[in-house]
Amino acid sequence: MKTILPLLVLSAHCGLAQPNTGQPVPDFSVQLLNAPTTSTTLSAQRGKLVLLEFWATWCSPCVAAMPHLQALQQRHARQLQVITVTDETPRRIGQFLTNRPSSLWFAIDTARSLTKLFPHQILPHTVLISPDGTLLAQTNPDRVTDGLIDSLWRNLPVTITPKTDITLSLPEIMQTYFRVADTVRNRFVMQGPMIGAPSVRMTHITDSLFAHRRLTCLNLPLTALYRIAYGDYSYKRSIDKTSLGDDAPVYCLDIIVDKPEQLLPTLQAELNRRFDLKASLEPQPREVSVLQVTDPVKFRQIPRNATGKHMLSAHQGEIAQQAGTMVDFAEALENFGSIRGLVVDGTGSDEKLDITLSYQPEDPQSLPRALAMLGLGLVKQKRDVTMLVLQP
Repeated sequence: MKTILPLLVLSAHCGLAQPNTGQPVPDFSVQLLNAPTTSTTLSAQRGKLVLLEFWATWCSPCVAAMPHLQALQQRHARQLQVITVTDETPRRIGQFLTNRPSSLWFAIDTARSLTKLFPHQILPHTVLISPDGTLLAQTNPDRVTDGLIDSLWRNLPVTITPKTDITLSLPEIMQTYFRVADTVRNRFVMQGPMIGAPSVRMTHITDSLFAHRRLTCLNLPLTALYRIAYGDYSYKRSIDKTSLGDDAPVYCLDIIVDKPEQLLPTLQAELNRRFDLKASLEPQPREVSVLQVTDPVKFRQIPRNATGKHMLSAHQGEIAQQAGTMVDFAEALENFGSIRGLVVDGTGSDEKLDITLSYQPEDPQSLPRALAMLGLGLVKQKRDVTMLVLQP
């Protein structure tokens, strides 16, 4: 029997003042679906600790934190109310809950009203509100423990480690920390981590001045910078022999070159001048998933687009490609799909196609079914694959 779980649709008052720790939180409301009541407000939860958990289905640490939050909710049902908050669509969250049932309350914040009330850049983001409606902390979910809840409930003094988070948007970060004149033709700046900023790479492809000749990286480890420099190799197609580990330092850099073809060679040269790492491309035998045409009739129904500009939009559960080849699509499946290993194109097609693929990452059979609708399938084979090897 399918269980219908609580799903919340958020309705928060616009223009609420952002509270600081120790200040009252402005009242907000949430519309409830399939719950004992159709809506609730922060004031209606007065007398309970309220935990707002900002998350997304594509955020692995967010999904990993869900069992911890559910266990807290079950053990402290009288003292605590957990409300998860995401800006994804109700349909996407419904798919997630179908495959990962949860008794937590889920809120949809597509208007990002609560995000504006509690600004953050990095997920997951946990907001803890006291029973009298005071902001206790903005922290990480693993810092909310049974002991913390018990201490708060008994009015004992506690120390909650805050989460460091730059609240600037990415365009604001660029304008504040990486602003350059429009006339700049060459530039290379590299520095240490930007505490509280996300780990991200910006290619500036929509910037008419710097498209394809500028690259900005925030809080990326050295191995990731080398993978970008040597052809944008994913971690799946790289072999790390550096022993740097997960706690390796991260860096920020901004590079501008005169011509697009100079971008990666210049980045390689700048990295090699500063660090003692060796990068080499080597063929390695690997088990791969080969993308093949399983139904020629369905495959021919995919729209062809020989004149359009190649565009790719990909996030958890959907890949949309415009005017791309099957090689491009195989790469998108490898990087953004739910496939653990490598994907190579075996269709033999060199046409440019418009492909939209929607699936449910939580359901292992969803991706094969979605591919079958396009006349495609994946077959496991052993092949030699060019791997990027990084070593001292």
